[in-house]
Amino acid sequence: MTERTTSSMPSTKRIVLIAHDSRKKDLLEWVKYNVPVLREHRLFATGTTGGLVQAATGLPIHRFRSGPLGGDQQVGAKIAEGELDVLIFFWDPLEPQPHDPDVKALLRIAVLYNIPTACNRATADFMVASPLFHGEYERTVENHAASREAWLASQVQAGHEPSRPG
Repeated sequence: MTERTTSSMPSTKRIVLIAHDSRKKDLLEWVKYNVPVLREHRLFATGTTGGLVQAATGLPIHRFRSGPLGGDQQVGAKIAEGELDVLIFFWDPLEPQPHDPDVKALLRIAVLYNIPTACNRATADFMVASPLFHGEYERTVENHAASREAWLASQVQAGHEPSRPG
């Protein structure tokens, strides 16, 4: 049985903005259109994207490193620690990136921790238009540590040599 917990997402969301180079213009247009909504929240971004958004809008943004320089990993760590609520990541599915493994890891962490994630403009539009975006929200998160410990205990009790499950 999978153990689950809930995590309270405050009405003031902690939103991280990321865009690959070929999608930065699209993200900037989206942010400019949504300044009235985004102004109500705390914004974070990877380095270059954050600098461009801040310069274009004047919105305060906490900037991580550039994605290829570890920014994607910094964002993933903050999601795992429960310090970010929403991921807006306009990524380019047609252009190989030198840090593709980091991008995949970030998207995996966002799904693992049940973080609302928009990878394109249409999804981002639906997200900010949702009434759930503007109030508190209780998201369900699987307690992965508890699940892992339960599996380990069952292996030990059965007399099996614990190995990493596939």
